[in-house]
Amino acid sequence: MDLNWIWKAVLITIIGTFLLRIAGRKSISQMTLAQVVIMIGIGSLLIQPLAGKSIWVTFGVGITLVVTLVLMEFLQLKSDIFEKLITGKSKILIENGKLNVKTLKKLRFTIDQLEMKLRQNSISSISDVKWATLEPNGQLGFELNEQAKPITKKEWNLLYQEIQLLKIMINPSSKPSRLDKEKEGNLFTEVKNGKHKLKKRPNEVLD
Repeated sequence: MDLNWIWKAVLITIIGTFLLRIAGRKSISQMTLAQVVIMIGIGSLLIQPLAGKSIWVTFGVGITLVVTLVLMEFLQLKSDIFEKLITGKSKILIENGKLNVKTLKKLRFTIDQLEMKLRQNSISSISDVKWATLEPNGQLGFELNEQAKPITKKEWNLLYQEIQLLKIMINPSSKPSRLDKEKEGNLFTEVKNGKHKLKKRPNEVLD
């Protein structure tokens, strides 16, 4: 009984994992067209030895594919021309709140597809979007209108400080209050300080 397929399968798994590790860790949705082509090629190629093809020729071709991919990515870092030819550039779908119909038609990208991508990013209305671009990897980049942007921690802190100043102006004897959580700290400060904020030890509380 020919058991050569056993060591071939093990070797294919090891070499295949190594090749894919060199090729990159990106998911399919984050890959460029060149990366997708190389990955599909490697996947199809690794099956050949089990079908009786030469295993070393297969590995040689696989290494050549990965080296080609690495060289293409290196050229993209060095030259904008190569980056444009190999990866492409982002395309504007929404500009200043208006749909770029010409670009949508050129990309064969329907409004329903655009709305689907907006919903996936928790955007309920096209009117909330100031800019939207279709990235080379198929992902949607966007900037919301000012009134649709969520408040940031920095903006919240500024608002909180203004409220405290108003309280002091209305009642000069009052002092700015702090949130209880800031007084108590958190789980990370416990790790840093090496002690618990609770009066009782955690195991005593659980008992």
